[in-house]
Amino acid sequence: METSLYLIPNVLHPDSFGDTLPQHVKTVTATLRQFFVEDIRAARRFLSRMSHPLPMEQLQFFELNEHTSVNEISSFLPLLQADNSGIISDAGVPAVADPGASLIKTAHDHNIRVVPLAGPSSILMALMASGLNGQSFAFNGYLPVRQNDRIARIRTLERRSGAEGQTQIFIETPYRNMQLLEDLIACCKLETLLCVAANITATDEYISTRSIRRWKGNLPPLHKQPAVFCLQAVTSKK
Repeated sequence: METSLYLIPNVLHPDSFGDTLPQHVKTVTATLRQFFVEDIRAARRFLSRMSHPLPMEQLQFFELNEHTSVNEISSFLPLLQADNSGIISDAGVPAVADPGASLIKTAHDHNIRVVPLAGPSSILMALMASGLNGQSFAFNGYLPVRQNDRIARIRTLERRSGAEGQTQIFIETPYRNMQLLEDLIACCKLETLLCVAANITATDEYISTRSIRRWKGNLPPLHKQPAVFCLQAVTSKK
């Protein structure tokens, strides 16, 4: 029997539960009994809110996060081959700035169909709303924690953006947002454009693109808020 692994998007914020998940996602998810998830309790809440037709006790959950070992990934193969499965991230789409890629690669290696379902991605939604270059862009994940290393990385990304005309996208742990934002304002060129996109899809969503010059002295409060940063430098003249 051919089986499928469905990549199930989750909402970015509880406020948007009824608005950002297509009905097709709910229809497909309702047919599944086994799920690979970042956090089991969060996944159960998500499926309950989605009105999964089966009691939670009849569903199977397997943790798939940054602590999942290679051996555990390998042990999931018989489950993938036995029945259709779903991967659920805590927010957004699986395997994009979230766990899941290793299991997806295992599925491909064994000819298991992989089906991505449409849903919200904070990275793409930030880029869409930024007004920056959407034809050439790079997602860089998290920047270094140590300030000196972080500043060096910011300057490298700014130079790359200026040389290639490429939008550079990155994220930060919410409680370090302000440190990152302050470093961006302090070390980037005044003409460089920066988009700050926070709480995407929430009722207090904040998205603004300005030059570093215009950001100075006017920073939004981002502490403990999920945020995406998009940077585009002035293209270097050749």
